[in-house]
Amino acid sequence: MTPFSTYSFKGKKTIVRVDFNVPLTKGTFEITDDKRMQAALPTINKILKDGGSVILLSHLGRPKNGPEGAFSLSHLTKHLQDITKAKVYFSDDCIGAQAQKMASNLSAGEILLLENVRFYAEETKGDLSFARKLASLGDCFVNDAFGTAHRAHASTTQIAQFFPNDKMCGLLMDAEINSAKKVMEETNRPFTAIVGGAKVSDKVLIVENLMSKADHIIIGGGMAYTFKKALGGAIGDSLCENDRITTCKEILSKADEMGVKIHLPQDSIIADSFSATAAIKTSESDQIDSGWMGLDIGPKASEQFSQVIAASKTILWNGPMGVFEMLPFEVGTKSVANAVAKATKNGAYSLIGGGDSAAAAKKFNVAAQISHVSTGGGALLELFEGKTLPGLAAIEK
Repeated sequence: MTPFSTYSFKGKKTIVRVDFNVPLTKGTFEITDDKRMQAALPTINKILKDGGSVILLSHLGRPKNGPEGAFSLSHLTKHLQDITKAKVYFSDDCIGAQAQKMASNLSAGEILLLENVRFYAEETKGDLSFARKLASLGDCFVNDAFGTAHRAHASTTQIAQFFPNDKMCGLLMDAEINSAKKVMEETNRPFTAIVGGAKVSDKVLIVENLMSKADHIIIGGGMAYTFKKALGGAIGDSLCENDRITTCKEILSKADEMGVKIHLPQDSIIADSFSATAAIKTSESDQIDSGWMGLDIGPKASEQFSQVIAASKTILWNGPMGVFEMLPFEVGTKSVANAVAKATKNGAYSLIGGGDSAAAAKKFNVAAQISHVSTGGGALLELFEGKTLPGLAAIEK
């Protein structure tokens, strides 16, 4: 694999696969969070500084039937020009005569943003002929889209084979891979993994894989109640995957054998309905009355989890502790966010992955105090599940 930092982009038209799948307001198409665009800037700027030009490939949303105005990358052009301070052109197709002409006319220091690659069904099918057309636009290929590295799509994976000696990971992709390695391979102990979210089924693989790596696994969010029920607890109307109770029992038993400490919330903030205006009270997590549901970890659990985090040297956080989007149920996630930030300040290495955890870190103003906030939830999860990322494998081939 060619190292990005030593490659000279002078005079090269560089195709960069970025993840500009940013949230837009309905109707007015204003960008509400440009984090993913900002994350790609170091890579784009290095190419331009070297005297190269940049051809950007990205998807936006999940268009179903070809081109749709709501999913057009044209909405990003002005903001891209503002943050790069470079001349930005937009092609309303990512292949074909117009894209070819605009790419060939591109001068050093300029950027060409191509239309949404997912306007073609061939993109998600990983079609080789489509990938060849995209590849024909440039001289070299940089994959800087960690958020889509777990997808074997035409613009993330297949395109790389057309640049046998001129393909590489961008600076963002490198930072993402290095942060994952720091957690999984260069671990300072104790290593604590915080896993939250609604369902055990979404996180079972990551929990199983982390058991061979972590010293402590903190489990919060809706998934904690399936574990509580597996231990014989009363969980009222809390979220529960009954078909995963056996899985939870197996995980708890295996963790015990391996000497991994699994921490479940001792108490919960419970509500009589899934609503910000519901009646709420505190209950032991395994003594929840019928008609009530756990929507956040309670004060004892917050204290318990914060103590474990404070004693940690490596921290991975994936998934919130409760329904933090609703004010009455944000306290548990906020306490974990603050504990991770404090531990980081005291010398721990912290990695946050997943859209909800990243959103929580932003909401509670701790993102800047975390060692690394990943831009790719699904890709990071698959790395921690021990899977190979197709987008990365295509570069390393």
